[in-house]
Amino acid sequence: MNLELKDRIIVVTGGAKGIGAAIAQVLAKEGAMPIIIGRNESDNLAMVQEIRNAGGKADQIVAELTDPEASRLAIETIITRYQQIDGLVNNAGVNDSVGLEHGNYEKFMLSLHRNVVHYYLMAHYALPALKKSKGAIVNISSKTAETGQGNTSAYAAANGGRNALTREWAVELLPFSIRVNALVVAEAYTPLYEEWIKTFPNPEEKLKAITDKIPLEKRMTTAEEIANMVVFLLSPKSSHTTGQLIHVDGGYVHLDRAL
Repeated sequence: MNLELKDRIIVVTGGAKGIGAAIAQVLAKEGAMPIIIGRNESDNLAMVQEIRNAGGKADQIVAELTDPEASRLAIETIITRYQQIDGLVNNAGVNDSVGLEHGNYEKFMLSLHRNVVHYYLMAHYALPALKKSKGAIVNISSKTAETGQGNTSAYAAANGGRNALTREWAVELLPFSIRVNALVVAEAYTPLYEEWIKTFPNPEEKLKAITDKIPLEKRMTTAEEIANMVVFLLSPKSSHTTGQLIHVDGGYVHLDRAL
């Protein structure tokens, strides 16, 4: 299917690794130009080069998104460089385990800046360009907002905010034909997930205990499977889809675990 994304400029925060990298790669395969925003220049450049080596187009901006001013400067740089933004993928973030009992105000607020404040700021600063292009926004979210996880109050709160902002922005941006959706991730195998699994005494046993509870095929969701849906949501082929929280999770959140 031709997703009609050729030469579209799509901003992807956290696009150098994991789910963000998969999104950038799929966008490039569809002829779009992903603009990767991330804090580590060497990681950004490595992904840009990988995309270019595969025949695609990509660019990158170095930004530490826990600094609010960095969001403004990143978007300003992109508009100056390309004069357009056709889509925004808010993806950057980390499950930093700021819990209720062992967390504190400083850690909680830092986690919100890591995981949801820059979602708002990136959309706010990109909005004038998105109005011109009638573009689309996709917010990457997590099951933690719906299922809880334990010892991750800040991350769960951030994801609840991501989901609420998705619906709120979809309403606010209706007059401009800007579509806003969220992709909710459950159990997806990424480099960060692999690091977490390795913290257990028996990683393989822990991983099997998790995958056994994933209804469809008893396996983890791949980053590419998530990316495929994100790119579809960014494309004109999903032209009447907005305000949706779409789960790409093999049925993990909603289907009976006894299956």
